[in-house]
Amino acid sequence: MAKAPVISVSHGGGPMPILGDPAQAELAASMRTRVPSILKLKTEAAPRAIVLVTAHWETDVVTISSAEKHDLLYDYYGFPPEAYEIRHPAPGSNEVAELVRDALKKQNMMSKMDEHRGWDHGVFVPMALVDPSAFIPIVQVSVLRSQSPDELFKTGQALAPLRDQNIAIIGSGSASFHNLPLLLQSMSNGLGPKAREKHVQWNDAIEGIILEADATKRREGLLNWRDLDSAYDAHPRNRAEHFSPLIVCAGAGGNGKASAWSDLFAGYEMRSYYWS
Repeated sequence: MAKAPVISVSHGGGPMPILGDPAQAELAASMRTRVPSILKLKTEAAPRAIVLVTAHWETDVVTISSAEKHDLLYDYYGFPPEAYEIRHPAPGSNEVAELVRDALKKQNMMSKMDEHRGWDHGVFVPMALVDPSAFIPIVQVSVLRSQSPDELFKTGQALAPLRDQNIAIIGSGSASFHNLPLLLQSMSNGLGPKAREKHVQWNDAIEGIILEADATKRREGLLNWRDLDSAYDAHPRNRAEHFSPLIVCAGAGGNGKASAWSDLFAGYEMRSYYWS
């Protein structure tokens, strides 16, 4: 059996990819078409479950949603009523949650189970587009509040063996850019030439690290990602939670070269990566 894939997606802004925001049409289209294709949904090779690492849940130790059924956590504000009517009734899986905990334990990593927290929009927004039938079980996993690239990469490495059990790993964040003040400015005034150049340079630098086939070299590059030009423009100080899922995915990808695609969002090029 082939390994299940690892995919790092850009999940867009709040519920707007689902609500039809034209600025996020490319993101929504990729989640509706590219990601299901990579996952081989609706085929015999589809994953038995998805472990979804979300940027919207930071904890001191890796925490795992472990109930058979989770409510949705509408962790956004000021959107139209239909934003709070979105549903994604996919099952959870205590069995897969236990496999996640065991995988982390084998690498001497602490973890906690959580039966109560709902799935946040880092989970249900992309998954409602990726799997509208809500058939594939989901286990939501947090990122570390420390934002330590070393620990995040180790988390991914610990989760990697789950791929051999046909469990896919998805990281849901916004690795290319997550700076709300600059985003709002660009949405109002457009992305100027200098800002665009800096953004492309940053994206290219990260892509060069992520597409490194040697996992050891990939890790070394990510340990120092904050030293890259424009890193603090893309992710302000202490606000790298939307970059964290990519680091986990980079660890889970193991040796082998990733592939990438880009979607435009308010002038910014949002890159996503996958190992299949």
